[in-house]
Amino acid sequence: MWKRKKIAENIKEVEEAMEKAESAAEYRKLQCIYLGDTMAELTAEEIGKITQYSDGSVKRIYAEYRKSGMKSIKDKRGGRYHENITLEQEEELLKQFEATITAGQVSEISRIKAAGKKVHKTVIYRMLHRHDFRKIVPYRRHKEGDKEEREEFEKTSNAP
Repeated sequence: MWKRKKIAENIKEVEEAMEKAESAAEYRKLQCIYLGDTMAELTAEEIGKITQYSDGSVKRIYAEYRKSGMKSIKDKRGGRYHENITLEQEEELLKQFEATITAGQVSEISRIKAAGKKVHKTVIYRMLHRHDFRKIVPYRRHKEGDKEEREEFEKTSNAP
């Protein structure tokens, strides 16, 4: 049976944090600590069944809390772990094509793809979305569309 050390002096902090938890995972981790401290008769397996964690995870959560305090509770996931290039490098790459894009000309994805690292085209589309580039095209034949504006756009674009 798992014998855990009490952390009674911090249990009020845990109760307050449970009320302010930002995510379900954060709440469940706090619940592990709370149950482990207030109900000494519960085993790690029983706490795990309540919080939907394995007994090993319950022990790890409790030990990390004893070691680091509330810092161990916050969810550390997120960010760009598998980035191909940094955000600054992406901005630099897109600056090459910014003149043609802002002039109303269509910049082809294949040109951007050829200028950078070899990646799938969806990576390029996500990069463009991340930097707020979007395709602005008037409807071809809208009932309220201006024919002269459409013809002007067609002259300045590279569209076939």
